[in-house]
Amino acid sequence: MLLNMSGITKSFGPNKVLDSVNLSVMAGEIVALLGANGAGKSTLMKIMTGIYRKDQGRIELQDESVEIGNPSEAMAHGLRLVPQELQILADLSVAENIFLGNLPARGKGPLARIQRSELNARAQAILADLGITDMDVKAPLSRFSVSEQRLVEIARALAGEARILVMDEPTASLSAPECDRLFAILGRLRARGVSIIFISHFLDEVFQICDRIEVLRDGRNAGSFITRQTDHHQVLAAMLGRELSDLFPEHAAEPGGEAFRAEALSASPRINNVSFTVRKGEIHGIFGLIGSGIEEIGKVLFGHKPALAGRLSLFGAPFTPLSVADSIVAGVGFVSGERKSEGIIPDLSLRDNATLPFLARHSDRGTMSVPSQLEFAGKWIAALGVVTAGPEQRISGLSGGNQQKICIARWLVDGLRVLILEEPTRGVDLGARKDIYRHLRKLSDEGLAIIVISSDPEEIGGLADSSTVLIGGHVARQFDHPVDAHALMKTATHEQAA
Repeated sequence: MLLNMSGITKSFGPNKVLDSVNLSVMAGEIVALLGANGAGKSTLMKIMTGIYRKDQGRIELQDESVEIGNPSEAMAHGLRLVPQELQILADLSVAENIFLGNLPARGKGPLARIQRSELNARAQAILADLGITDMDVKAPLSRFSVSEQRLVEIARALAGEARILVMDEPTASLSAPECDRLFAILGRLRARGVSIIFISHFLDEVFQICDRIEVLRDGRNAGSFITRQTDHHQVLAAMLGRELSDLFPEHAAEPGGEAFRAEALSASPRINNVSFTVRKGEIHGIFGLIGSGIEEIGKVLFGHKPALAGRLSLFGAPFTPLSVADSIVAGVGFVSGERKSEGIIPDLSLRDNATLPFLARHSDRGTMSVPSQLEFAGKWIAALGVVTAGPEQRISGLSGGNQQKICIARWLVDGLRVLILEEPTRGVDLGARKDIYRHLRKLSDEGLAIIVISSDPEEIGGLADSSTVLIGGHVARQFDHPVDAHALMKTATHEQAA
């Protein structure tokens, strides 16, 4: 046994993200760590690699208990994380990126000089050990493809003598041949005794390269499988097994006429020929895994990112938003999936955050009307059950779920016709999720057209009246009726775009 994590518990404020989680890895083993969005996978790996500190539990490396307080300590133990988003310096050379932070140099301080010949020779040796012989280590990394940049990240981890390599969604933006090349390299590492923890939503890949599968659900262990002794259905059942019948409200009975339409929509970097229709009084779900295009499509629909081709229409009329302001005037609202960076201003009050898009509605001849803001914020605090000391409390002091309720409430004004939500319950506990789902259904029943964009199949399966599944920026399949989470995941993991 190389790694044994037992009883790992972690909370952020009142939200318990991990509850007595166990994970073990043998030397030279590839273990898949699976779970739906919010299951706790990333938090567990950040504890292992020193980014977060655990609240409780024990970490053992080769039967010796260790405390990992920061990333440097994790790296000293041979624990390395290759994150989902590339972390490279594109203008530096391949060799410089591999030995970033540990460049071979002669001398000390400002008089130190990098030993270029040694640097390049060591970089070539590491790449050759991975079977990579066609990469010029002197060239800027910007000249290479995303998959080749990913290989350089792996080489960087090996330069630090990695014993356990954590790979978070490594194939999300790779083509099939690029994936095959990566898997061949992972096989080489396994043969050398390097252990790999592989986080992915693509079950076909997991069954292709992983020896064992560990599943988390709601911050707890939900299943452990020997890959060759199980199948997709058993793993999906473990990932999605929670009984959710009382979490979601009833689906729409009779949606009205067309409210919003996208036709042959394309946008950089991934959206390609996407079409769908949303009816009045309907919740339409757009589901996809990381890298499928769900990260961009909401901002394109809202006018925050430009479309390269295609058409939008709003209640039968052309809709060509050139800016966010155009969409707001047209009655289209948007709730970002990046709540902390794009959804709230943490040092402002609930009152200010709730009225941000429509400050003009709360001003009197150029002067802000605090009573008007308080009336609006107070109304939705009560209606949505926001747990707060009052509208003057800083929004940063609220839980994630209550912050999200305010992000939704700010759009609930007269004249709203379409509401677009990205990952509406990411990082939100079950109680707040139920409140949010109930109110979204209430809004749709009152005639609002709602578009929910999510990487959570349970969410789209339980909430959406119709849905579109994206893979690689393309429409993989569309459902004109409610469909369960299993069907969505099966579509997203078995019908990968060529």
